[in-house]
Amino acid sequence: MEQKFERFSFKKRLNSMIKLDFKRLFISRYFYIIIGCCIIAPILILVMTKMMEGSPMTDQNGNTILDEQGNPGLMEGFKNVWQMLGSVSGSNTGMSMDLVSMCNINMMYLGIAVLVCMFISSEFKCGYVKNLFTRRSNKIDYVFSKTLVSFIVGTIMLLSFFIGSLIGGAIVSISFEMVDFNMLNLIMCLLSKFGLVLVFASIFVVMSVAAKDKLWLSLLVGLGASMLLFMMIPTISPLDSTFMNVLLSFVGGLMFAFALGTVSNLILKKTRLI
Repeated sequence: MEQKFERFSFKKRLNSMIKLDFKRLFISRYFYIIIGCCIIAPILILVMTKMMEGSPMTDQNGNTILDEQGNPGLMEGFKNVWQMLGSVSGSNTGMSMDLVSMCNINMMYLGIAVLVCMFISSEFKCGYVKNLFTRRSNKIDYVFSKTLVSFIVGTIMLLSFFIGSLIGGAIVSISFEMVDFNMLNLIMCLLSKFGLVLVFASIFVVMSVAAKDKLWLSLLVGLGASMLLFMMIPTISPLDSTFMNVLLSFVGGLMFAFALGTVSNLILKKTRLI
């Protein structure tokens, strides 16, 4: 009687690796530390900016900064809690370099780099990757799984920041009024930002695979590469986003995931795993 062996399809291999990745991630201490920081960060930002609002602005030498009329410049805080997510398209706030425009949810894209690079670097450092590929030769499964898990975890980080913003807004009694946008636009804004997570996750995965166990190198190169796209986030995902913004962000994310995923796979095939 001929003995038949079960054939492990791509779907079965991928599901197995994704489950393993989530298990390894959810038992790691730094995952919960980073998620906790995502919730606490917006609360601290709103509280601190509320306390600093109205105080004179000074330069690095301690001199008071004057406005165009010669009056002392005053610190401006958040006018409403939704500024923690961005600004309405066409607004100068989204492209400026002041405190309000920089200290918002877009910072989380750089935070994703920390989590993804630490996660992949630790696997190379402890020899987990070498043992994994000794039993499973399909390196594309590893790249696909890491990109998908990074996307989901990045989305969780953005949602945590959003929840923290609502809590912080309630604490400082800041306005929740929606000006020039509505609830549907807000949902589209969040979905657009989720699509952009795939872009940054793909960048951090390929940099981590190239740097292997060198965490400092993957962070340095990954953050440097992502900064080229960082200033485009307010334009692609404004507060008054529509379905077109969501479509563009996810299409761009899928294109980055496919292109950089292919590069990551080639790197794993052409280089040593340790």
